[in-house]
Amino acid sequence: MPLSVTRRSVLQQAGAVAAFAGTYGAIQNIARAQTPSGEDYWELVRRQFIFPESAVPMNCANLCPTFQSVADKVATLSRVVDYDVSFNNRAQFNDTLKASRAKVAAQIGAAPEEVALVRNTSEGNSVITNGLDFRAGDEIVIWEQNHVTNNEAWDIRAKRFGLKVIRVSVPRVPESDEQVMELFAKVCSDRTKVLSFTEVSNVSGLKLPAKKLAAMARDRGIYCHVDGAQSWGVAALDVHDIGCDSLAASAHKWFMGPKEIGILYVRNGRAPEIWPNTIGYTGDIKVELELENALKFETLGQRDDAAVAALGETADLHEQIRPERIQARVTELASLLKEGLKDAGATLVTPESPAMSGGVVVIEVPKANQKAVADAMYTQFGIAASTSGGLRLCPHIYNTRAHILRAVKGVASMRDLVKV
Repeated sequence: MPLSVTRRSVLQQAGAVAAFAGTYGAIQNIARAQTPSGEDYWELVRRQFIFPESAVPMNCANLCPTFQSVADKVATLSRVVDYDVSFNNRAQFNDTLKASRAKVAAQIGAAPEEVALVRNTSEGNSVITNGLDFRAGDEIVIWEQNHVTNNEAWDIRAKRFGLKVIRVSVPRVPESDEQVMELFAKVCSDRTKVLSFTEVSNVSGLKLPAKKLAAMARDRGIYCHVDGAQSWGVAALDVHDIGCDSLAASAHKWFMGPKEIGILYVRNGRAPEIWPNTIGYTGDIKVELELENALKFETLGQRDDAAVAALGETADLHEQIRPERIQARVTELASLLKEGLKDAGATLVTPESPAMSGGVVVIEVPKANQKAVADAMYTQFGIAASTSGGLRLCPHIYNTRAHILRAVKGVASMRDLVKV
Protein backbone atom coordinates (compact mmCIF):
# COMPACT_ATOMS: atom_id res chain seq x y z
CA MET A 1 0.00 0.00 0.00
CA PRO A 2 1.51 3.36 -0.94
CA LEU A 3 2.32 5.70 1.89
CA SER A 4 0.40 8.96 1.78
CA VAL A 5 2.15 11.76 3.66
CA THR A 6 -0.08 14.76 4.24
CA ARG A 7 0.54 18.02 6.03
CA ARG A 8 -1.63 16.69 8.83
CA SER A 9 0.50 13.54 9.20
CA VAL A 10 3.68 15.62 9.24
CA LEU A 11 2.30 17.75 12.05
CA GLN A 12 1.13 14.64 13.92
CA GLN A 13 4.62 13.21 13.59
CA ALA A 14 6.13 16.44 14.91
CA GLY A 15 3.66 16.36 17.79
CA ALA A 16 4.63 12.81 18.65
CA VAL A 17 8.29 13.78 18.74
CA ALA A 18 7.51 16.77 20.94
CA ALA A 19 5.52 14.53 23.28
CA PHE A 20 8.40 12.07 23.47
CA ALA A 21 10.90 14.84 24.21
CA GLY A 22 8.57 16.33 26.79
CA THR A 23 8.06 13.01 28.54
CA TYR A 24 11.74 12.22 28.66
CA GLY A 25 12.48 15.75 29.77
CA ALA A 26 9.95 15.40 32.59
CA ILE A 27 11.78 12.32 33.85
CA GLN A 28 15.13 14.09 33.74
CA ASN A 29 13.87 17.53 34.63
CA ILE A 30 16.04 18.89 37.41
CA ALA A 31 13.59 21.63 38.24
CA ARG A 32 10.63 19.30 38.77
CA ALA A 33 12.50 16.90 40.99
CA GLN A 34 12.22 17.28 44.74
CA THR A 35 15.29 19.46 44.65
CA PRO A 36 17.79 18.36 47.29
CA SER A 37 20.42 20.72 48.61
CA GLY A 38 24.19 20.75 48.68
CA GLU A 39 26.08 17.84 47.16
CA ASP A 40 22.88 15.82 46.75
CA TYR A 41 21.66 18.40 44.24
CA TRP A 42 24.87 18.20 42.22
CA GLU A 43 24.72 14.40 42.30
CA LEU A 44 21.31 14.77 40.64
CA VAL A 45 22.87 17.01 38.01
CA ARG A 46 25.69 14.51 37.46
CA ARG A 47 23.08 11.85 36.64
CA GLN A 48 21.92 13.88 33.66
CA PHE A 49 25.10 12.70 31.87
CA ILE A 50 25.96 9.14 30.82
CA PHE A 51 29.74 9.11 31.25
CA PRO A 52 31.03 6.26 33.45
CA GLU A 53 33.06 6.77 36.59
CA SER A 54 35.98 5.16 34.78
CA ALA A 55 36.14 8.04 32.26
CA VAL A 56 35.31 11.24 34.12
CA PRO A 57 35.51 14.29 31.81
CA MET A 58 37.56 17.21 33.13
CA ASN A 59 38.55 18.88 29.88
CA CYS A 60 35.77 21.41 29.20
CA ALA A 61 38.21 23.72 27.43
CA ASN A 62 38.10 21.19 24.59
CA LEU A 63 34.87 19.18 24.77
CA CYS A 64 32.08 18.58 27.28
CA PRO A 65 29.58 15.74 27.37
CA THR A 66 26.07 16.73 26.36
CA PHE A 67 23.08 16.57 28.70
CA GLN A 68 21.59 13.14 27.94
CA SER A 69 18.11 14.55 27.33
CA VAL A 70 19.63 16.90 24.72
CA ALA A 71 21.57 14.08 23.04
CA ASP A 72 18.38 12.01 22.93
CA LYS A 73 16.48 14.90 21.39
CA VAL A 74 19.13 15.26 18.68
CA ALA A 75 18.83 11.54 17.89
CA THR A 76 15.04 11.63 17.83
CA LEU A 77 14.80 14.72 15.64
CA SER A 78 17.44 13.30 13.29
CA ARG A 79 15.09 10.37 12.72
CA VAL A 80 12.28 12.81 12.00
CA VAL A 81 14.39 14.35 9.23
CA ASP A 82 15.51 10.99 7.83
CA TYR A 83 11.95 9.67 7.91
CA ASP A 84 10.75 12.52 5.70
CA VAL A 85 13.29 14.83 4.06
CA SER A 86 10.65 16.84 2.24
CA PHE A 87 10.53 20.62 2.44
CA ASN A 88 7.08 20.12 3.96
CA ASN A 89 8.47 18.24 6.93
CA ARG A 90 11.64 20.25 7.38
CA ALA A 91 9.71 23.53 7.42
CA GLN A 92 8.96 22.95 11.09
CA PHE A 93 12.66 23.46 11.88
CA ASN A 94 12.52 27.09 10.81
CA ASP A 95 10.55 27.77 13.96
CA THR A 96 12.84 25.72 16.21
CA LEU A 97 15.86 27.60 14.85
CA LYS A 98 14.24 30.91 15.76
CA ALA A 99 13.27 29.59 19.19
CA SER A 100 16.80 28.33 19.92
CA ARG A 101 18.31 31.61 18.79
CA ALA A 102 15.94 33.61 20.98
CA LYS A 103 16.67 31.48 24.06
CA VAL A 104 20.46 31.67 23.86
CA ALA A 105 20.30 35.38 22.99
CA ALA A 106 18.22 36.08 26.11
CA GLN A 107 20.70 34.17 28.29
CA ILE A 108 23.67 36.25 27.11
CA GLY A 109 21.78 39.56 27.32
CA ALA A 110 21.44 40.06 23.56
CA ALA A 111 18.55 40.69 21.20
CA PRO A 112 17.68 37.69 18.96
CA GLU A 113 18.74 39.52 15.79
CA GLU A 114 22.18 40.14 17.33
CA VAL A 115 22.95 36.41 17.43
CA ALA A 116 23.83 34.11 14.54
CA LEU A 117 23.85 30.37 15.16
CA VAL A 118 27.12 29.32 13.55
CA ARG A 119 28.97 26.00 13.78
CA ASN A 120 31.56 26.81 16.47
CA THR A 121 33.85 29.50 17.87
CA SER A 122 36.32 29.05 15.03
CA GLU A 123 33.68 29.92 12.47
CA GLY A 124 32.48 32.88 14.50
CA ASN A 125 36.02 34.20 14.90
CA SER A 126 36.61 33.74 11.17
CA VAL A 127 33.57 35.84 10.28
CA ILE A 128 35.18 38.75 12.12
CA THR A 129 38.77 38.12 10.99
CA ASN A 130 37.82 37.83 7.32
CA GLY A 131 34.77 40.10 7.27
CA LEU A 132 36.07 43.46 8.50
CA ASP A 133 37.52 45.91 5.97
CA PHE A 134 41.11 47.08 6.38
CA ARG A 135 43.68 49.20 4.60
CA ALA A 136 47.34 48.31 4.25
CA GLY A 137 49.16 49.37 7.40
CA ASP A 138 46.16 49.00 9.71
CA GLU A 139 46.95 47.38 13.05
CA ILE A 140 45.26 44.58 15.00
CA VAL A 141 46.05 44.16 18.70
CA ILE A 142 45.65 40.65 20.12
CA TRP A 143 46.58 38.72 23.26
CA GLU A 144 49.43 36.28 22.78
CA GLN A 145 47.40 33.60 24.59
CA ASN A 146 44.50 33.81 22.15
CA HIS A 147 43.30 30.54 20.65
CA VAL A 148 44.78 29.81 17.23
CA THR A 149 41.52 30.88 15.55
CA ASN A 150 41.89 34.31 17.16
CA ASN A 151 45.66 34.45 16.88
CA GLU A 152 47.34 32.84 13.86
CA ALA A 153 44.17 33.57 11.88
CA TRP A 154 45.03 37.27 12.16
CA ASP A 155 48.56 36.54 10.90
CA ILE A 156 47.11 35.02 7.75
CA ARG A 157 44.81 38.00 7.17
CA ALA A 158 47.73 40.37 7.80
CA LYS A 159 50.00 38.57 5.37
CA ARG A 160 47.35 38.74 2.68
CA PHE A 161 46.47 42.41 3.05
CA GLY A 162 49.54 44.11 4.46
CA LEU A 163 48.31 44.53 8.02
CA LYS A 164 50.28 44.62 11.26
CA VAL A 165 49.48 42.30 14.16
CA ILE A 166 50.65 43.36 17.63
CA ARG A 167 50.72 40.72 20.37
CA VAL A 168 50.38 41.69 24.02
CA SER A 169 52.05 39.70 26.78
CA VAL A 170 50.49 39.69 30.24
CA PRO A 171 52.21 38.61 33.50
CA ARG A 172 51.42 35.15 34.70
CA VAL A 173 49.54 36.64 37.65
CA PRO A 174 48.75 40.29 36.90
CA GLU A 175 48.90 42.77 39.77
CA SER A 176 45.51 44.20 38.82
CA ASP A 177 43.05 44.79 36.00
CA GLU A 178 44.63 48.20 35.57
CA GLN A 179 48.00 46.62 34.82
CA VAL A 180 46.41 44.49 32.10
CA MET A 181 44.59 47.51 30.73
CA GLU A 182 47.78 49.53 30.55
CA LEU A 183 49.61 46.79 28.66
CA PHE A 184 46.94 46.74 25.96
CA ALA A 185 46.34 50.50 25.90
CA LYS A 186 50.00 51.45 25.41
CA VAL A 187 50.27 49.49 22.12
CA CYS A 188 47.05 50.90 20.65
CA SER A 189 47.57 53.76 18.22
CA ASP A 190 45.67 55.78 15.65
CA ARG A 191 46.23 52.90 13.23
CA THR A 192 44.68 50.29 15.54
CA LYS A 193 41.40 49.08 14.04
CA VAL A 194 40.67 45.95 16.08
CA LEU A 195 41.28 44.65 19.59
CA SER A 196 40.65 40.90 19.64
CA PHE A 197 41.19 38.72 22.69
CA THR A 198 40.15 35.46 24.32
CA GLU A 199 38.46 36.26 27.63
CA VAL A 200 39.78 33.13 29.39
CA SER A 201 42.96 31.46 28.16
CA ASN A 202 42.70 27.78 27.32
CA VAL A 203 46.43 27.29 28.06
CA SER A 204 46.79 29.16 31.37
CA GLY A 205 43.27 29.75 32.70
CA LEU A 206 43.99 33.48 33.11
CA LYS A 207 40.89 35.65 32.72
CA LEU A 208 41.19 39.11 31.18
CA PRO A 209 39.01 42.06 32.30
CA ALA A 210 36.79 41.95 29.21
CA LYS A 211 34.47 44.79 30.21
CA LYS A 212 37.32 47.20 30.92
CA LEU A 213 39.18 46.29 27.73
CA ALA A 214 36.02 46.73 25.68
CA ALA A 215 35.45 50.16 27.24
CA MET A 216 39.01 51.19 26.40
CA ALA A 217 38.53 50.08 22.79
CA ARG A 218 35.19 51.86 22.50
CA ASP A 219 36.65 55.12 23.81
CA ARG A 220 39.32 54.96 21.11
CA GLY A 221 37.00 53.96 18.27
CA ILE A 222 38.53 50.47 18.05
CA TYR A 223 36.43 47.43 17.12
CA CYS A 224 36.44 44.90 20.00
CA HIS A 225 35.97 41.17 19.41
CA VAL A 226 35.92 38.61 22.23
CA ASP A 227 36.53 34.87 21.96
CA GLY A 228 34.14 33.56 24.60
CA ALA A 229 34.80 29.85 24.11
CA GLN A 230 35.79 29.44 27.77
CA SER A 231 33.04 31.75 29.05
CA TRP A 232 29.69 30.77 27.49
CA GLY A 233 28.05 28.12 29.65
CA VAL A 234 30.26 28.66 32.68
CA ALA A 235 29.82 32.39 33.33
CA ALA A 236 26.60 34.34 33.62
CA LEU A 237 27.27 36.36 30.45
CA ASP A 238 25.81 39.74 29.57
CA VAL A 239 27.31 40.89 26.27
CA HIS A 240 25.68 44.31 26.45
CA ASP A 241 27.25 44.83 29.86
CA ILE A 242 30.65 43.69 28.56
CA GLY A 243 30.29 46.25 25.79
CA CYS A 244 32.15 44.35 23.07
CA ASP A 245 31.21 44.62 19.40
CA SER A 246 31.16 40.87 18.85
CA LEU A 247 31.67 37.59 20.70
CA ALA A 248 31.97 34.00 19.50
CA ALA A 249 31.52 30.75 21.45
CA SER A 250 30.79 27.02 21.03
CA ALA A 251 27.96 24.93 22.45
CA HIS A 252 30.10 21.79 22.68
CA LYS A 253 32.28 23.25 25.42
CA TRP A 254 31.00 24.66 28.73
CA PHE A 255 27.44 25.06 27.42
CA MET A 256 27.19 21.22 27.31
CA GLY A 257 25.04 21.34 24.20
CA PRO A 258 24.89 19.77 20.76
CA LYS A 259 28.05 19.52 18.70
CA GLU A 260 28.72 21.73 15.66
CA ILE A 261 26.65 24.59 17.03
CA GLY A 262 28.06 27.92 18.13
CA ILE A 263 27.04 31.52 18.52
CA LEU A 264 28.29 34.74 17.00
CA TYR A 265 27.00 37.84 18.75
CA VAL A 266 27.31 41.07 16.75
CA ARG A 267 26.14 44.23 18.44
CA ASN A 268 23.34 46.03 16.62
CA GLY A 269 24.81 48.62 14.29
CA ARG A 270 28.04 46.71 13.64
CA ALA A 271 26.87 44.01 11.21
CA PRO A 272 26.71 46.29 8.12
CA GLU A 273 30.50 46.80 8.21
CA ILE A 274 31.24 43.04 8.22
CA TRP A 275 31.21 41.03 5.01
CA PRO A 276 29.71 37.51 5.25
CA ASN A 277 32.13 34.62 4.71
CA THR A 278 29.67 32.00 3.51
CA ILE A 279 27.02 32.66 0.90
CA GLY A 280 24.10 30.27 1.10
CA TYR A 281 20.66 29.66 2.52
CA THR A 282 19.55 28.62 5.97
CA GLY A 283 15.84 28.03 6.30
CA ASP A 284 14.14 31.25 5.32
CA ILE A 285 17.27 33.41 5.64
CA LYS A 286 19.38 34.27 2.63
CA VAL A 287 22.37 36.53 2.17
CA GLU A 288 21.38 40.11 1.65
CA LEU A 289 24.03 42.76 2.12
CA GLU A 290 21.28 45.13 3.18
CA LEU A 291 20.51 42.89 6.16
CA GLU A 292 21.70 44.99 9.06
CA ASN A 293 22.01 42.40 11.83
CA ALA A 294 23.83 39.20 12.73
CA LEU A 295 21.46 36.97 10.79
CA LYS A 296 23.40 37.58 7.60
CA PHE A 297 26.18 35.44 9.10
CA GLU A 298 23.84 32.47 9.55
CA THR A 299 23.55 31.59 5.85
CA LEU A 300 25.70 28.48 6.13
CA GLY A 301 23.86 26.12 3.81
CA GLN A 302 22.33 22.85 5.00
CA ARG A 303 22.36 22.62 8.78
CA ASP A 304 21.94 19.80 11.26
CA ASP A 305 18.36 20.81 12.01
CA ALA A 306 18.14 18.39 14.94
CA ALA A 307 21.15 19.88 16.70
CA VAL A 308 19.94 23.44 16.15
CA ALA A 309 16.55 22.53 17.62
CA ALA A 310 18.13 20.77 20.61
CA LEU A 311 20.20 23.85 21.41
CA GLY A 312 17.01 25.36 22.82
CA GLU A 313 16.64 22.41 25.18
CA THR A 314 20.17 22.98 26.45
CA ALA A 315 19.27 26.60 27.11
CA ASP A 316 16.21 25.45 29.05
CA LEU A 317 18.38 23.24 31.26
CA HIS A 318 20.75 26.11 31.96
CA GLU A 319 17.74 28.19 32.91
CA GLN A 320 16.50 25.49 35.29
CA ILE A 321 19.84 25.21 37.05
CA ARG A 322 20.45 28.99 36.68
CA PRO A 323 23.59 30.44 35.05
CA GLU A 324 24.70 32.23 38.21
CA ARG A 325 24.45 28.96 40.16
CA ILE A 326 26.52 27.19 37.49
CA GLN A 327 29.18 29.88 37.72
CA ALA A 328 29.30 29.63 41.52
CA ARG A 329 29.60 25.83 41.42
CA VAL A 330 32.43 25.87 38.87
CA THR A 331 34.25 28.49 40.97
CA GLU A 332 33.81 26.28 44.04
CA LEU A 333 35.17 23.16 42.30
CA ALA A 334 38.04 25.03 40.60
CA SER A 335 39.07 26.56 43.94
CA LEU A 336 38.97 23.15 45.64
CA LEU A 337 41.05 21.73 42.80
CA LYS A 338 43.66 24.50 42.97
CA GLU A 339 44.02 24.12 46.73
CA GLY A 340 44.39 20.35 46.44
CA LEU A 341 46.90 20.54 43.60
CA LYS A 342 49.07 22.95 45.57
CA ASP A 343 48.98 20.63 48.57
CA ALA A 344 49.95 17.80 46.23
CA GLY A 345 53.16 19.63 45.31
CA ALA A 346 52.05 20.98 41.94
CA THR A 347 52.83 24.49 40.68
CA LEU A 348 49.80 26.38 39.46
CA VAL A 349 49.93 28.21 36.14
CA THR A 350 46.40 29.53 36.68
CA PRO A 351 45.93 32.42 39.14
CA GLU A 352 44.39 31.32 42.43
CA SER A 353 42.00 34.27 42.52
CA PRO A 354 38.58 33.41 41.00
CA ALA A 355 38.39 37.00 39.74
CA MET A 356 41.40 36.35 37.50
CA SER A 357 40.44 32.88 36.33
CA GLY A 358 37.51 30.91 35.02
CA GLY A 359 37.03 27.16 35.18
CA VAL A 360 40.29 26.30 33.40
CA VAL A 361 42.97 25.06 35.84
CA VAL A 362 46.51 24.39 34.61
CA ILE A 363 49.59 23.15 36.47
CA GLU A 364 53.19 23.06 35.33
CA VAL A 365 54.49 19.74 34.01
CA PRO A 366 57.82 19.34 32.16
CA LYS A 367 57.17 18.99 28.44
CA ALA A 368 58.78 15.57 28.32
CA ASN A 369 56.39 14.24 30.99
CA GLN A 370 53.09 15.81 29.90
CA LYS A 371 51.75 12.91 27.84
CA ALA A 372 52.73 10.32 30.45
CA VAL A 373 51.00 12.30 33.20
CA ALA A 374 47.81 12.84 31.18
CA ASP A 375 47.74 9.18 30.14
CA ALA A 376 48.18 8.01 33.73
CA MET A 377 45.42 10.33 34.92
CA TYR A 378 43.08 8.60 32.48
CA THR A 379 44.19 4.96 32.67
CA GLN A 380 44.90 4.81 36.42
CA PHE A 381 42.52 7.38 37.86
CA GLY A 382 39.77 7.63 35.24
CA ILE A 383 40.18 11.41 34.79
CA ALA A 384 40.20 12.75 31.23
CA ALA A 385 42.57 15.75 31.22
CA SER A 386 44.67 17.61 28.63
CA THR A 387 48.33 18.45 28.12
CA SER A 388 47.54 22.03 27.04
CA GLY A 389 49.85 24.37 28.95
CA GLY A 390 51.15 21.55 31.18
CA LEU A 391 48.32 19.50 32.68
CA ARG A 392 44.90 21.06 32.24
CA LEU A 393 41.91 20.10 34.38
CA CYS A 394 38.57 21.87 33.87
CA PRO A 395 35.80 20.86 36.30
CA HIS A 396 32.14 21.49 35.51
CA ILE A 397 28.75 20.98 37.15
CA TYR A 398 28.70 17.28 36.19
CA ASN A 399 31.82 16.78 38.30
CA THR A 400 31.55 15.99 42.01
CA ARG A 401 33.84 16.82 44.87
CA ALA A 402 34.87 13.15 44.80
CA HIS A 403 36.06 13.62 41.21
CA ILE A 404 38.16 16.59 42.29
CA LEU A 405 39.74 14.63 45.12
CA ARG A 406 40.50 11.77 42.72
CA ALA A 407 42.22 14.17 40.31
CA VAL A 408 44.30 15.60 43.16
CA LYS A 409 45.22 12.08 44.28
CA GLY A 410 46.36 11.29 40.74
CA VAL A 411 48.64 14.32 40.58
CA ALA A 412 49.97 13.63 44.08
CA SER A 413 50.96 10.11 43.00
CA MET A 414 53.14 11.61 40.24
CA ARG A 415 54.99 14.28 42.20
CA ASP A 416 58.30 13.41 40.55
CA LEU A 417 56.80 13.71 37.07
CA VAL A 418 55.04 17.06 37.65
CA LYS A 419 57.99 18.65 39.49
CA VAL A 420 59.50 21.40 37.35
